[in-house]
Order: sequence, then structure tokens, then C-alpha cells
Amino acid sequence: MQITTTAVSLTVEDVTTSAAFLQRHFGYTEQMSADGFVSLAHPGGGVDVVYLRRGLEVLPEDQRHRIADGVILAFVVEDIAAEERRLREEGVVITLPLREEPWGEKLFQVVDPNGVVVELVEWAEQQER
Repeated sequence: MQITTTAVSLTVEDVTTSAAFLQRHFGYTEQMSADGFVSLAHPGGGVDVVYLRRGLEVLPEDQRHRIADGVILAFVVEDIAAEERRLREEGVVITLPLREEPWGEKLFQVVDPNGVVVELVEWAEQQER
């Protein structure tokens, strides 16, 4: 199998506000959209993010009313302290303050307008992924 791209699809109440959050604060760009749907990509690569509106009829019936609860959208970054400062300056509320885990991972979290947790991560020694 050859995977050509990777995307995560998240069902939320308001796709517009979640998409705007990733665009404004994380540099994502809209690739396509329709009523209840938006697909975003990052110019630096990584995972594409698709938002679907809860209740959308194209979703299988047993998935239509489920939302992205308990999901953490994690981005590995360089200079995590600078990213935390930037987001604070942009008015984003830091919901989990910057901390370092015993295994060397530095992280902090924010939450988008629909409650999707976005975690920024930096490894003490950046490892090849």
C-alpha cells in the first residue's frame, strides 16, 4: 500500500469556527469546502484536517451525531516556548500550561471553539519521524 496523504476527519458543531481557528493560529489553508464541510492543509506538510458538521447526511447514520470528543490534534513544533508566547499574544487561551514530561516531551494545549484539543509538542532532542 502506498499512502499519498493523511487526513483526520473531525465532526463538530460549527465547521467554520474550527477551520478559522486552524487557519488563523496554525497556518492551515482551505483546500475545499461545501455546506457542512471544509478540508484544510498545511503548507509545511503534515496531516490534513477535515471538519464535518454534526448531523450531516453524508455521514453514516450511526456516526452523524457523534462529535470529536476525546480527540487530541497534536502538532510537533520547534521552539515550543515561542509558539506558546505567540498564541498567548494572539489571545488564545492556554488550557494546559507548558510542561516537560520525564521522558523529554514538552507540550501545552489549547482548545478550539468546538472543544477540539490542539496540543503542541516538542521533543527535548528532536527525533527523526
